[in-house]
Amino acid sequence: MKKFFSGLFTFLFIILIGGLIYLHPAFFNKQIDKVRGMYYVHKGDVAFKKLKLQKAINYYNRAVALYPEHYGAWYNLGNIYVVYEDYYSAVDAYEKAFEYNPKMIIARMNYGIVSAEKLGDFDGAIDQYNEIIKTKRHLLSIPFVYSNRKSYKVNKGLAYYNKGVAYKQKSVYIEDDWEYRRQYLLKALEAYKEACKILKNDYDARYNLALTYHLLGDYKEAGLTYCKAIELSPMNYEAHYNLAILLRHLKYYKESLEELEKATTLVANNGVNVVTRQRYIFDVMNDVTRTILANTDSNLVEKLSEEPSENSKVTYVNGKIVLTDELDNAIIKNFKICGSKEIFQEDIDDDYSEFDNVRYNVHVPGVE
Repeated sequence: MKKFFSGLFTFLFIILIGGLIYLHPAFFNKQIDKVRGMYYVHKGDVAFKKLKLQKAINYYNRAVALYPEHYGAWYNLGNIYVVYEDYYSAVDAYEKAFEYNPKMIIARMNYGIVSAEKLGDFDGAIDQYNEIIKTKRHLLSIPFVYSNRKSYKVNKGLAYYNKGVAYKQKSVYIEDDWEYRRQYLLKALEAYKEACKILKNDYDARYNLALTYHLLGDYKEAGLTYCKAIELSPMNYEAHYNLAILLRHLKYYKESLEELEKATTLVANNGVNVVTRQRYIFDVMNDVTRTILANTDSNLVEKLSEEPSENSKVTYVNGKIVLTDELDNAIIKNFKICGSKEIFQEDIDDDYSEFDNVRYNVHVPGVE
């Protein structure tokens, strides 16, 4: 009897499932497609990890055709398209990812970066950064186990930073109207300020804030902020170089030369656009040198010696500094010192200057 009822129950269950499939075929077909889609997502993930990118694209496309709501597959597709430099397909894939998951911050961030950096769609990028900034996440903190508070805060800071970059890029690509440029630079300035409040020890945020002050003609804040960037990351040449340009403009030639010397040393070891960047720096150094010589100030002329002084503790081989364990900390400390900081703590003229007068002298990231 027990066996009879067990068989009857199984039979009735099969009849019930069959009836449901008959009455709601679309629902069950969707579930089957979802299962098949998940299978192809798995295959795509395996191919992606093995860097078999074309296979991954094929699997992910089959997956989203069956299960379009799988935002992870769309996101991975976007990343692969970026590798292939198919940027339009990439932004379309990222857009699908956050369409199905509006709180997928990383998809919005990547959409913004690709749109601004590769497609020139600055407004589209800014829209996504604004969405990230206003997105509210459920904050969870389990002591010693898990917390998303820091990542949420960092993502917000990065969104402000990238927003500033997009506004600054807009200002660069406007050809004539200075007032429009100025308005975009002011928006970039506000975004960088917010970024620096969150990313307190981030060199790029601080450097770009300084650069924006510089472009706007607020030389006092530019100088102080360049110094802060140098303190945060003394071995990056850009802040040293742009600070030297600013000091030259303000006629502090000795201090300008000191920063140019640091920039020259650093860019020689940078490995990126070395010849072009060194040529720019040496052109400025020559100009500053000629100015110093014209002033015939003996104290300044001493700075122009090509050989180290007898008291120098730095070792030179074939004209290059040789780093040793003993020198490493001393060199970093030397590069970290912003000797001109006191200049900007005093009152100096802060009149706005025309953007065209400075944009080809200062180093604007992404603009050569």
